[in-house]
Amino acid sequence: MRDRIHLKICGMRDAENILSVAELQPYYMGFIFYPTSKRFVGSQFEIPELLPKSIKRVGVFVNEMTKEILRLTNKHDLDFIQLHGGESVRQCAALKENGLGVIKVFSVDNHFDFKKVKPYKGTIDYVLFDTKSEYYGGTGRTFDWNSINKYDQQIPFFLSGGLNATNLEKTNDLVNMNLHALDINSGVEISPGVKSVDKIVEFKNILKHNIDRQ
Repeated sequence: MRDRIHLKICGMRDAENILSVAELQPYYMGFIFYPTSKRFVGSQFEIPELLPKSIKRVGVFVNEMTKEILRLTNKHDLDFIQLHGGESVRQCAALKENGLGVIKVFSVDNHFDFKKVKPYKGTIDYVLFDTKSEYYGGTGRTFDWNSINKYDQQIPFFLSGGLNATNLEKTNDLVNMNLHALDINSGVEISPGVKSVDKIVEFKNILKHNIDRQ
């Protein structure tokens, strides 16, 4: 499965930076529509017209009303919705019925019960496992990835939480799991919402090297 691992760059908002990162051809690019986030895109945000359609646009929301999610989806031509709060199975199903891909986030700590994912089967496309925090959104910290052994692997998952070039090697431990994509944000940043092209290139090179070794 390692040759199919995709890359998602999340927390984008600066037009010039978006287009620079797009040249590296990540499979997904994430835009945060949660007002209290340090990487909130803002009310005047527009995705650059030159962003290639081949890059899947992911809108990140936290406990937002379906109607508002759909409004912003239409405005920004989003492909996927990433739900980072306590969104219900019903809401996930409603978004899928509107033709959207759905990624449901679960915050993981040492006591997380992976059976919580099961009710969402059939209503979401992917799970995203992130490090549990008292706040919504990324923490820049990793959790114990070995705990994913407890997951039934039925729904492909994104791995998030403190990923960077120094700990990427450890994802080799997930080689036999249903890992779909790596989600990076603060680990490749210059400042909140602005990504380093050089750091992303380094990350991609290490990932390719790891895959080639499998």
